[in-house]
Amino acid sequence: MQASTVAEKTSSVPQLAEATEVHTRLLRLALGVEESRAYWEHVDPTVPPEKRALLAFEQRWFGAKSLERVRFLLGNFVHRYDPFLEALAVLRRWSTMDAATRQVICHFHLQLSDPLYRRYSGQFLPERRSLRDPKLDRDITLRWVKNEFPGRWSDSTCVQFASKLLSAASEAGLISPKRDPRSLLLPKVTDHALGYFLHLLRSTRFAGTLTDNPYFSSVGLTDSCLDQRLRALPGLVYRRMGQLTEFDWEAPNLTAWAKATL
Repeated sequence: MQASTVAEKTSSVPQLAEATEVHTRLLRLALGVEESRAYWEHVDPTVPPEKRALLAFEQRWFGAKSLERVRFLLGNFVHRYDPFLEALAVLRRWSTMDAATRQVICHFHLQLSDPLYRRYSGQFLPERRSLRDPKLDRDITLRWVKNEFPGRWSDSTCVQFASKLLSAASEAGLISPKRDPRSLLLPKVTDHALGYFLHLLRSTRFAGTLTDNPYFSSVGLTDSCLDQRLRALPGLVYRRMGQLTEFDWEAPNLTAWAKATL
């Protein structure tokens, strides 16, 4: 039985960790759901990253995209998925994944690999949802970028970040698409998506706990709502006693969970 405390969680398998260094990869690729699926299906982690581009281009992993674009996609996904090799192996074998599950898993992995998107989707958007009129547009997002990172980027780069954050959040089902002002939404989080990411977080160092973190907050799974989902989740016995939460896992790791569940 495991208590959901920071001390216990971070002592499990510390070699996996969420990214903490802010970068600009989001400017050229937002959520990339279909590109991610193609990557999961084709990538062989034993092939060095520098040797993958020509192979992916010739085998048309990403359709008719140019070699330059293929190189960029691979350079992005090597940061988004390759640090989590056990998870990547599960994703590669998961041929029956439905569209809703794929959408949320891509969102969680972008959060893991991009601190800016994690902060935007897991803190800022939930704060906006608590407002009386929780609308969102590019100007509001632009102000948030400038306030969070004052003086770090030029105005034009901040505008690009605002646009890409909106695009990624829209692809993830967190906001309405296309025209401003955007409505704030919540995506469907299937039991498979929740189970997958819970087992991934078990072996990952991240800020927060299994029941209080920006990942689940971003999709509306907080407090009693999350408690209810965890109590009903197959393969897990979950208990809450005041501030103490306990997890009794049937599967020892993500691979075992996938074999038993998928």
